[in-house]
Amino acid sequence: MKRLLSVVWVMTTACSSSSGQSPPPSNPIATVIVNARVWTGVPAAPWAEAIAVSGERVAAVGTSDEIRKLAPGVTPFDAAGRLVVPGFIDSHVHFVDGGFRLASVQLRDAKTREEFVRRVGAFAATVPAGTWIEGGDWDHSLWGGELPTREWIDAVTPQHPVWINRLDGHMALANSAALKAAGLTSSTRSVAGGEIVRSPGGEPTGLLKDNAMALVDRVVPPPSDAMRDRALAAAMKYVAEQGVTSVHNMGTWDDLATFARARTSNVLATRIYGVVPLKDWERLRDAVGRKEYGGANGRGDEWLRVGGLKGFVDGSLGSHTAAFHQPFDDSPKDRGLLVNTPEDLYRWIKGGDAAGLQVMVHAIGDRANAMLLDIFERVAG
Repeated sequence: MKRLLSVVWVMTTACSSSSGQSPPPSNPIATVIVNARVWTGVPAAPWAEAIAVSGERVAAVGTSDEIRKLAPGVTPFDAAGRLVVPGFIDSHVHFVDGGFRLASVQLRDAKTREEFVRRVGAFAATVPAGTWIEGGDWDHSLWGGELPTREWIDAVTPQHPVWINRLDGHMALANSAALKAAGLTSSTRSVAGGEIVRSPGGEPTGLLKDNAMALVDRVVPPPSDAMRDRALAAAMKYVAEQGVTSVHNMGTWDDLATFARARTSNVLATRIYGVVPLKDWERLRDAVGRKEYGGANGRGDEWLRVGGLKGFVDGSLGSHTAAFHQPFDDSPKDRGLLVNTPEDLYRWIKGGDAAGLQVMVHAIGDRANAMLLDIFERVAG
């Protein structure tokens, strides 16, 4: 068992001090952990030996003897001196997508071109012909910075369209089969806010950045509800094993629908704050107004909450799409790109803010941040 033992219930300020005394719980104490090093988060009594849990709340903390006496009929779990802390909150995840990634080709730690190609080919051999291979999360900086091309993987994926992303999500590689499915050729026009990386002869190398990625995304078969539900289950299992009990999901309306199904079926095991695209602020405003996700204020409950919007100004450093005033040192002609216009962002931010929604905007480069600050100033003024 891991040295870090995370409690999957939220510790609240209602936790008692180390005296073990607390108001009678509304639910019977069902879980007791003793012989532990419990961090309570209460400044006056930050550490305790044991903890009692009632329902979804911490009923008491105290010494092992004190907590045993509170629930004499409950068999305690002996933590053997391990650390017990409140569940962690990850405030930026792509939860359903991450669940799919757990069952896809793993490229995050591939350190050479040869290893990259070998792993793609090995994974392709495990799935039926015609299956799209996605995910990957590769990082070209691990093998010296050379960007992969479709020629790297075509020979090992002759029967599979491949669409594997860099770990930052702002660049992805398509093999020739995927480019053909998307109708991408040398005559395909460039995309505003994105880039089709081309060879000196003008042919697509297979790499697409930011908004250009939609050219392939639109032809990838969408997963079924059942597939999305399985991905969510895999993600929840994985984060629970890491001690994460709450996440903020930067995602889509399909993600929200997946979470809502799990909530309705009473299988949602991770608390989720669902964030949707900034451009859809009116749709979210209306959904909250209709109380589609429940709750007194229309924003859900403690398991599934809504109210957040996520937008983008630019891309990422690793994909050379973050927008800077000066060019990249290793690419003197490249200053990154803007994935949305200032006027679109102003309109969306102003609308979302006026609707009382939480606006979050991705801005990496200094040029992007300067533009965003100007927009915020306009909205606030």
